[in-house]
Amino acid sequence: MAFKKKLDDRRVTVEQCGELTDKTVGINRVAKVSKGGRRFSFSALVVTGDGRGHIGFGLGKSVEVPDAIRKASEQARKRLVKIPLKGTTIPHDIVGKSGPTTVILKPGSPGTGVIAGAAVRAVMDACGIKDIRTKCIGSSTAQNVLRATIAGLLGLEEPEVVAAVRGLKLEDMGYRPF
Repeated sequence: MAFKKKLDDRRVTVEQCGELTDKTVGINRVAKVSKGGRRFSFSALVVTGDGRGHIGFGLGKSVEVPDAIRKASEQARKRLVKIPLKGTTIPHDIVGKSGPTTVILKPGSPGTGVIAGAAVRAVMDACGIKDIRTKCIGSSTAQNVLRATIAGLLGLEEPEVVAAVRGLKLEDMGYRPF
């Protein structure tokens, strides 16, 4: 319930974002076995973002690959959310979980680059994060990794907001900017 509320608070529209770019994370061929033989269809995972903290992902299914990618892209544009950034990295460490997958996200100092696997890298590129260290633990299925990464990014909070809620100053909390 709390995850759903946090998601709704950060929801944005396509008009609020800059120019969106799509990145296909993976395409899977799925076979349905029936009396007459196998019927093949395709599912596509797409991440879309503007490189300034807006990100969305979608899953599309169709008999043809281009149709699956188009459907996934449309779904990703409907699910855009705002992620708090601190320059070219994230404000603090966070762990995202989805099913059997756990993704650890740690901020990197300037010049670190994106140290991540393929699915996490696609999310970071679309979101505009340039310095981050990540580790995927558990299942490495692209869909689970994608969901865990987005869950972790949605859990991020800006230090200024946390300090205001607690009634403290950033210096009192031991926060040091990069």
